[in-house]
Amino acid sequence: MTTALTGTLITREFRERIVLVGVVLPGTDLETVEANLDELAELVDTAGADVVARTVQRRTSPDPATFVGRGKAHELAALAEAEDADTVVFDDELSPAQQRNLERLLGRTAIDRTAVILDIFAQNARSPEGKAQVELALLRYRLPRLRGRGRELSQQAGGIGTRGPGETQLEVDRRRLVRRMQRLEADLREVDRTRQLQRRSRSRGRHRELALVGYTNAGKSTLLNRLTDAGVPAENRLFVTLDPRTRQLALPGGETVLVTDTVGFIRKLPHELVEAFRSTLDSVRLTDLVVHVVDGSAADPEGQMAAVHQVLEEIGAGAVPELLVVNKADRSDEAARLAKAHEGAVCISARTGEGTDALLRAMGERLRSTDRMVELSIPWARGDVLAAVHREGEVVEQEDGDDAALLHVVLDEAGRARFSEFVVRSA
Repeated sequence: MTTALTGTLITREFRERIVLVGVVLPGTDLETVEANLDELAELVDTAGADVVARTVQRRTSPDPATFVGRGKAHELAALAEAEDADTVVFDDELSPAQQRNLERLLGRTAIDRTAVILDIFAQNARSPEGKAQVELALLRYRLPRLRGRGRELSQQAGGIGTRGPGETQLEVDRRRLVRRMQRLEADLREVDRTRQLQRRSRSRGRHRELALVGYTNAGKSTLLNRLTDAGVPAENRLFVTLDPRTRQLALPGGETVLVTDTVGFIRKLPHELVEAFRSTLDSVRLTDLVVHVVDGSAADPEGQMAAVHQVLEEIGAGAVPELLVVNKADRSDEAARLAKAHEGAVCISARTGEGTDALLRAMGERLRSTDRMVELSIPWARGDVLAAVHREGEVVEQEDGDDAALLHVVLDEAGRARFSEFVVRSA
């Protein structure tokens, strides 16, 4: 088993020893920073390392050179030495200069939360698309952090008009990374075009689409397995599922919808990952309903919900209708209380199946609430149209006349456009 934290080999006998560092800045409080460090410890464990110590500092502003200040950096060096730590991980993002300065003062690797999350994504990516997205995010993160030794690594050029120190190895490495990023971006654009074609095909099939979103480890994959027998890997670990899965689901009213499981979100989700996964996350922006799965047993479910909403806003999905689903009711009584505190929320246990019938009904009702009632007059001679209306809409009432049937039916926008010539009145 390998990890990108330091690039060393990890066996069962050896796991990297990590010191965590949090900073309380104006606008934050100690409780929030401690909660973030608890989550960072989970991330480090998922990445394959052990936390041996943690420390918190109060500052009025980050130090431009070392983020924590030179004095605190020397304290961290002593702590890391005493704990025989391999790496110091900061909960806040470090600039390339801060990272270099800290490693010089600490005498060991210094990384930030972003690097840990990228490492976990690199370990868990399975599909070619997922691997390309993660590699692109890693390259975007590493490009400004490339290090060289100036003329010591310069390449000598030969030939008339080309004599001199040439270009440094750093410049060669940077150009190589840029070329690789451009190739990955082109590959992902091609994947995006394929996905758009699939989406248009689905829209012609008249299937409504739902997206499962939520904080990492909230139980989205378990819920997809419960509803559709998808067989998606589901474990009690962070970021187990990175590749989206789409499955058909039959709702109680007989309507078939498409449900997509998406990558989990987290506080301080690296911007590089959001950009790299943007084509995948576009499915959330274009969906008919966002099913927001919340871990009802979490220490701070409201904070996790806020983090999810922040990412949804960032990808342009903030206005998509949302159904809140509080999961893990079998683990905590807080799940039921949280669901009652949010109007329209559904409390379930994806593991045991408790509440899933109510969830299916809520999905159907929420989808129908986005539709509109129309009154159609369909001649008896057009039996094909009459059958299509019954298939694609919800017929609330039907009056049989001599020459035509008068129907009150709930149709979505596409259905209203398709049967527009038969519309008598629209609600």
